[in-house]
Parts: sequence; C-alpha cells; structure tokens
Amino acid sequence: MPIEEFEGKRPKVSPLSWIHPSAYIIGDVEIGDYTGIWHYVVIRGDEDKITIGKETNIQENTVIHTDAGIKAEIGDRVTIGHNCIIHGAKVGSHTIIGMGAILLNNAKIGEYSIIGAGAVVTQNTEIPPYSLVLGVPARVVRKLKDEDIKMIEENAEIYLNYTKKFLNMKHK
Repeated sequence: MPIEEFEGKRPKVSPLSWIHPSAYIIGDVEIGDYTGIWHYVVIRGDEDKITIGKETNIQENTVIHTDAGIKAEIGDRVTIGHNCIIHGAKVGSHTIIGMGAILLNNAKIGEYSIIGAGAVVTQNTEIPPYSLVLGVPARVVRKLKDEDIKMIEENAEIYLNYTKKFLNMKHK
C-alpha cells in the first residue's frame, strides 16, 4: 500500500486501522483507530490536511482531496460508499455518504445524516444534523427517523467488524 510523504508531510495512520494494499495515501493525512480504507481509495493530502476519524469506512474507488486553505474532515463512524468524491468537505460523525455522491469545497454535513447515492452537495452548502439529503443539486428532503439512525449505526458496525477481521488476518 503506497503511503507517501509529500513536501515533508507523511500520513499518520493508526496501526489499528486497515488499509487495502491498492489504496494510495499521500501527504498531510491522519487516519484514526479501526478505520477501514478499501480497494483503490485515493486520499490526497497534498494541498491541505485531511483528517479521518475512528471506526470509519471508506469504500472502493473513493477520492478524498483538498484545495489549498480548504481542509477535509471526516468524523467517527462514517460510511463513505463506493465511488464518492469528497473534495474539501467536512462530514460529521455517524453519517452515511451514499455511493457515487460528490461533496464539494466547504460543504458541511451535520452528524447523523444520510447523503443519498449520486447526490451532489455543492460548494459552501451546510446540511443540518439528522438530515436525509437527495438529488443534484442535493437538498434536504426530511429529518431522519429512528429507523434511519439505527441503519447508520448498524452499517458502521458491519464495516467495523470487517475492518477488525482484516486486521486479524494482517497480524497472523
């Protein structure tokens, strides 16, 4: 797995995280405990800092990047689906970013939110906590229900268990 220094900044990856060997991580990046980085994920902290919390999962072919002066922050127990682009956005804890969603510079996603598959959260958009967000451009369609919150937690737990299984395989 390529983890590369860039301009004197080397990624800080928790030894309790799991990163697939095909993932690419460069520059000013921090990854928390029990976070899973799946196949072909690219995390480019070459222009500004990227922080990823604990027990988060970032699935296949996702790209996380920044612009100079615009950090990317991903909270704890976040699920980022396949083929997402997170560009200079802040994602609150306990959130699902659906497959193929795009979050642009300075977008802020409140905790316990679901961004639907294929949604585009445009630059400078702020999504309040507990929101279901759909569409292009993305719009809040309703407040999350108890069953939505339960699904977020169950999804995070499923991927946390995968991460722990892969960690156990790595250390055998």
